[in-house]
Amino acid sequence: MKEVFIVLDSLFNNILDTTAVSTLNIGNFLIAVGSALVLGLIMALAYMYKSSYSKGFVVTIATIPAVVAVIIMMVSGSLGAGLAVAGAFSLIRFRSTPGTAKEISAVFLAMASGLACGMGYPGFGALFTIIMCAVNIIYAVTGFGGKKQIELRKTLSVTVPEDLNYGEIFDDIMEKYTSEWKMTKVKTTNLGSLNRLTYDIVLREARSEKAMIDEIRTRNGNLEVSMGIQSADPANEL
Repeated sequence: MKEVFIVLDSLFNNILDTTAVSTLNIGNFLIAVGSALVLGLIMALAYMYKSSYSKGFVVTIATIPAVVAVIIMMVSGSLGAGLAVAGAFSLIRFRSTPGTAKEISAVFLAMASGLACGMGYPGFGALFTIIMCAVNIIYAVTGFGGKKQIELRKTLSVTVPEDLNYGEIFDDIMEKYTSEWKMTKVKTTNLGSLNRLTYDIVLREARSEKAMIDEIRTRNGNLEVSMGIQSADPANEL
């Protein structure tokens, strides 16, 4: 039993000496990189659970911990220098396409695991990875973050005749079917003979779209009405 405790304790001890340059060898290097790759794979699998993703992004998540671990080892364990270099690399993925909050969070979690491995603490890196993956899966399963509220958010487009006073004509319908609504855009169309109104709305009840659209059509002369999922702000997406 004593030997078991010794083994477990050694797992959470620093595998690198404080003088990393002199003690770093191929064995320690392979342990750190191998641990980082395993943890990256676990994080990638957890991220894929009930999430939309691209192949390139999950591969990135799986390999970032190993990249960060090597950076930390190559800068001789200097935490400040290592974070500066790793941070610069992590921003490359978002240089042209803005990432969602969930993607950015996944990148930072992967970096943290790689940092632990690179500093010589693969045991703590594994413990951190297990905890964070479990938390993320629990949040996904329970629908934490108001998924229902997101599904009720819609963008409504209504076409009306140019001579129709649209200022308050739909107010009673909006109050009946929505808990929140706001006109966000007015656009002329068909050489100015029609106006297209765009609203951001929050439905009171799911699957009430048809009834709402039918009532709107009686007011706009049966012209075009469309409703779709409201585009999410990437900065606020979970």
